[in-house]
Amino acid sequence: MRIVMIGAGYVGLVSGSCLSEFGHEVTCVEKDPARLRALQAGMVPIFEPGLDEVIAANVRAGRLSFDSELSAVARADAVFIAVGTPARRGDGHADLSYVFTAAEEIARHLDSYTVVVTKSTVPVGTGRRVQEIIRSARPDADFDVASNPEFLREGSAIEDFRRPDRVVVGCVSERAREVMREIYRPLFINETPMLFSGRESAELIKYASNAFLATKITFINEMADLCEQVGADVQDVARGVGLDKRIGSKFLHAGPGFGGSCFPKDTLALLKTSQDHGVGSRIVESVVAVNDSRKLAMADRIAAAFGGNLTGRTVAILGLTFKPNTDDMRDAPSLAIVPALKAMGANVRAYDPEGMEQARSLMDVDTCADAYEAMEGADGLVLLTEWNEFRALNLVRVASLLKEKLIVDLRNIYAPEQMRSYGFRYISIGRAQVIPAPAAVADSVAAE
Repeated sequence: MRIVMIGAGYVGLVSGSCLSEFGHEVTCVEKDPARLRALQAGMVPIFEPGLDEVIAANVRAGRLSFDSELSAVARADAVFIAVGTPARRGDGHADLSYVFTAAEEIARHLDSYTVVVTKSTVPVGTGRRVQEIIRSARPDADFDVASNPEFLREGSAIEDFRRPDRVVVGCVSERAREVMREIYRPLFINETPMLFSGRESAELIKYASNAFLATKITFINEMADLCEQVGADVQDVARGVGLDKRIGSKFLHAGPGFGGSCFPKDTLALLKTSQDHGVGSRIVESVVAVNDSRKLAMADRIAAAFGGNLTGRTVAILGLTFKPNTDDMRDAPSLAIVPALKAMGANVRAYDPEGMEQARSLMDVDTCADAYEAMEGADGLVLLTEWNEFRALNLVRVASLLKEKLIVDLRNIYAPEQMRSYGFRYISIGRAQVIPAPAAVADSVAAE
């Protein structure tokens, strides 16, 4: 089928590339000149494992192309709107200006029956408004509007698109359903569930899903705080809770709070939608408030580990992005924690495998060439993002580089007993603080 993807940001680029891999002819429309030039030159402007190979293969095959114009809409079977919907300044509502502008531009190019699909994360009622905009501009046009929310996880988006848990489509006509079935037909071999619903239901499924996952994260973070007070281990608690098939183990990992492109803005947008319709949403409201406060509480925890005084102290931080395997800094805990540490008088040196360029544009932070350079001469180490390369650090070398054998692990990467054997004072989340082993034991381990 012939598909136009409006927007070559994260969602549009991944979705368009994977749809072309399905065998469809896909044109990604990108209005940012620099991003468009990069894509046309074969450079991928975002970091997502495997995406560059998918793009290169399908460009070579002639199934994937990039343009700044919407002329391909005239012969498209489906046009996906995958533009940004950031939180609107001042009130937290999703900013739909890019979505509505795209709808106006689509209307000018429609020539035959086309399904216009909202792929962007949008509040309930957006599909109805898109239909009104197009119908007002083109009363003669033959089209349907569908909602097809994305459920991609940054760092594993290619696999998520190829083998999704489900495909959700909200539409009102059988004609639109048939087009959407044909687009996703390659997934039928995997027996992927395809849920058809009304547009409003599909739009709400996306927000409700993200809010529920954000709630699981916030819940286990609060349980971690309780574990520390009663002598329990949050990893044991999470494992025991997650083995219940009604609950599941995903998103039960204690940490410094959630971030990224989806959870913060989507929980806030859902809360605003609920308020606009006079419906209470106390759970989501609490999730938003608790998550915001947790990030600053983690800065206080780090300061406490350094004795409560960070003036003139050097803190090494490993990991700046909101999660591993992405360069995305949006609402990353580091954006709250690093400035808070600096405000307390700390010197912060940081390393992240992919996020340092973006981090430097968003906050004042000294970045280093690798993890060990960040640690050299620092008063202590903070593990903030669980990149794989941080899971097997040379602990003898770490101990030799740090002025004090202090590690604050906000992702519970290491086992407390292992840290004890190396003589580290090790502070993690939801577990007992580790007291260093006797010097003789630590020296013996270090000598091995």
